[in-house]
Amino acid sequence: MDISIVIVNYKSKGLALNCIKSIEEASFGDLSYEIIVVDNNSDDTIGQILAWQHPSVVFIKSQKNLGMGGGNNLGIRRAQGRYIVVMNPDTLAFPDTFSALYQFMEANPDIGMAGPKQFNPDRSVQDSCYRWHSFLTPIFRRTFLGELAESEINRFLMRDYDKQKPRDVDWLLGSCLFIRAKALRDVGGFDEHFFLYFEDTDLCRRFWQKKWRVVYNPQASIIHNHNRESARQPWYTFFMNVASRHHFKSWWRYLAKWGLTMPESH
Repeated sequence: MDISIVIVNYKSKGLALNCIKSIEEASFGDLSYEIIVVDNNSDDTIGQILAWQHPSVVFIKSQKNLGMGGGNNLGIRRAQGRYIVVMNPDTLAFPDTFSALYQFMEANPDIGMAGPKQFNPDRSVQDSCYRWHSFLTPIFRRTFLGELAESEINRFLMRDYDKQKPRDVDWLLGSCLFIRAKALRDVGGFDEHFFLYFEDTDLCRRFWQKKWRVVYNPQASIIHNHNRESARQPWYTFFMNVASRHHFKSWWRYLAKWGLTMPESH
């Protein structure tokens, strides 16, 4: 098997089905692939729909919501591909997405993980590659204080990078990750202590720690209907918003694991 594509569903069956449709319509050429859908105990009948409309899809139902990292790990353990693609259900592939990333990884054996350029539905370019967080980055990103820290936000979001050519980055947004299975076995899967948010940052940091490159490749692309759930509400309501609470909880877990020192950027 060349490519295993893992999608974690949680009460988003419509999006997941559209994502699967885009994958099945993509151009794989001679590459073999499988699609694995993990349902995080959402009880939204996606299993029955897949059995009827997409019988080749491997369906795994979790008996509880394992979060993004845990759900992906469940699918990764089942995957047989030389490359593993982690895709959010709210993404859509273009015809050449997978073949372009596969060829790129085959040509660069020191790269452990690559991420495509991500477009918003209006075709504007989305922020999906980043530098490491400073201690206050999440605060700046979630409150009015960000207006006073423009240089820090620009650093974090890599505003100095035009996203025209591939380059090493500190970390990639976990909505679409094309991962070398050999590297993932070396590094280990997602840290399941991060239920939601920072599981992608942590994984990329461990890839770099093991000397596997993490690369943004704009020569491949997807559409990501990204809703920054933890940033939708006014900053002063963050403690009442479940997604915001998950975000800050994961931030503190990340700090507890890695400390306050920001590693060198790439």
